[in-house]
Amino acid sequence: MPTLSQRMIGAAKLDVNTYEEVEADTKATGQAMMVVVLSSIAQGIGMGDLSGLLSVAIVALIGWFAWAFIVYIIGTKLLPEPQTHSDMGELLRTIGFAASPGLLQIFGVIPLLGGLIILGANIWMLIAMVIAVRQALDYSSTGRAVGVCVIGWVVRIVVMVTLIMAMGVGPS
Repeated sequence: MPTLSQRMIGAAKLDVNTYEEVEADTKATGQAMMVVVLSSIAQGIGMGDLSGLLSVAIVALIGWFAWAFIVYIIGTKLLPEPQTHSDMGELLRTIGFAASPGLLQIFGVIPLLGGLIILGANIWMLIAMVIAVRQALDYSSTGRAVGVCVIGWVVRIVVMVTLIMAMGVGPS
């Protein structure tokens, strides 16, 4: 069985087989959760906000679950392909591992380059999410996965911003 780090590297490399593997491994949900937490902590450190790391991790977990749920509804109910068959667990696992490039956000503290690194990591995570969704929903069309991810991404951002504002986390 591959280790967490091997799976994270495979997910960051956008390896379809890694996403298929974590989709099928019902015991990998805890690992996916760990990836989401590590990525959120890296983001907090990279943005220089060490005081709210626990809150950021909690918000990230809520956002991860909410996004998986939204993607599940959009992908299986509104935009399914004939062969689409998925469940929340599969989406939680694949989407969780798609956060692997988010660990690079820890380098956001580097003067002048930090913002670019955070932006690059977020773009990389979005690309990984498209692959994760395509594999979890058994799509043959990457375009359909992009559509589902764009809709899911917008809804997730709204949820995350709302939660962050409600918890009072972030720069003051």
